[in-house]
Amino acid sequence: MLGAALASLAIVYYVFLRVPLEYQFFSATVILVVSIGLARYRPDLKLYLVLISSTVSLRYIVWRATHTLTFYSVTDTILGLTLFAAECYGILILLLGYFQTVQEYRRVPVPLPSDPDKLPWVDVFIPTYNEPVSVLQRTAIGAMAMDYPKKRVYILDDGRRENVRALAEELGCGYLTRKDNKHAKAGNINEALKRTSGEYVAIFDADHVPVRSFLQMTVGFLLQDPKIALVQTPHHFFNPDPFQRNLLVQGIVPAEQELFYHIILVGNDFWNSAFFCGSCALLRRSALMEVGGVAHETITEDAHTALKLHAKGWHSAYLAIPQAAGLATERYAFHVRQRMRWAQGMVQIL
Repeated sequence: MLGAALASLAIVYYVFLRVPLEYQFFSATVILVVSIGLARYRPDLKLYLVLISSTVSLRYIVWRATHTLTFYSVTDTILGLTLFAAECYGILILLLGYFQTVQEYRRVPVPLPSDPDKLPWVDVFIPTYNEPVSVLQRTAIGAMAMDYPKKRVYILDDGRRENVRALAEELGCGYLTRKDNKHAKAGNINEALKRTSGEYVAIFDADHVPVRSFLQMTVGFLLQDPKIALVQTPHHFFNPDPFQRNLLVQGIVPAEQELFYHIILVGNDFWNSAFFCGSCALLRRSALMEVGGVAHETITEDAHTALKLHAKGWHSAYLAIPQAAGLATERYAFHVRQRMRWAQGMVQIL
């Protein structure tokens, strides 16, 4: 407690400390070298790096407020305060992000019972609408090949296509459809919930191919803790995203979603706030039914469903080990459209 208080006082002192101009370059160089050294050679000391970044960011905002704002005219005032407000917002988001990910919770798989009779039945849902059959086929084959004795795989076809029905029959999958497309993907899954009975439900998008170990790696969490309603795994993509492809940096720069699936969600899990990402997830049927199935009030039904589960007191788990591979958006226009849809859905939730 005393150490935390002293550290807080030191941060406040530095934030408001006046440093002569001739010493500012030296101070900045020292901070930069220390930060790079910590990030590269001592990642276990991440908290110190967070403190350095937060302190420097706050010092910058104090400098902006006390040395750069001018009020000589209405135009100067409006433009200056608008830019300053935007920078304050950026610093606030930075600090909230640090708080969100300050402690990582990296889970390890929970072993399954050796007796197959003690394993629960799992219904595997593959919702689809207009995806090419060649894409859907890969996912269905992967789902059927998962190493788990008590599973039933269903293709949920909102396109009501005869070639998809034939694919399901050829592979030995169940084939479910409905008379309308009400509530899109959420409605498709909710209709399938009424017509199936597995204790757990695994969901994969039509272009996410699960590996053999998916159920072996995830079912144990729900068996171990009856309060866990959701086990989410990362979305991993086997093709480059538009940034990697257009900038020729595939394999050099991490994919755009690496930050979310390998940093942010790992931090969220520490706070019991990992959420359903729509695919590559295992859910407890009883928990889903308690909240009325998959949420359909917004277009981001996955995150909304997770919020409903948490509000009812259910827990979530995030396993940061890729257990499926999917297709990233192939064109920049599709990429932007997808992100706009996600942003719109989050606003709808609010």
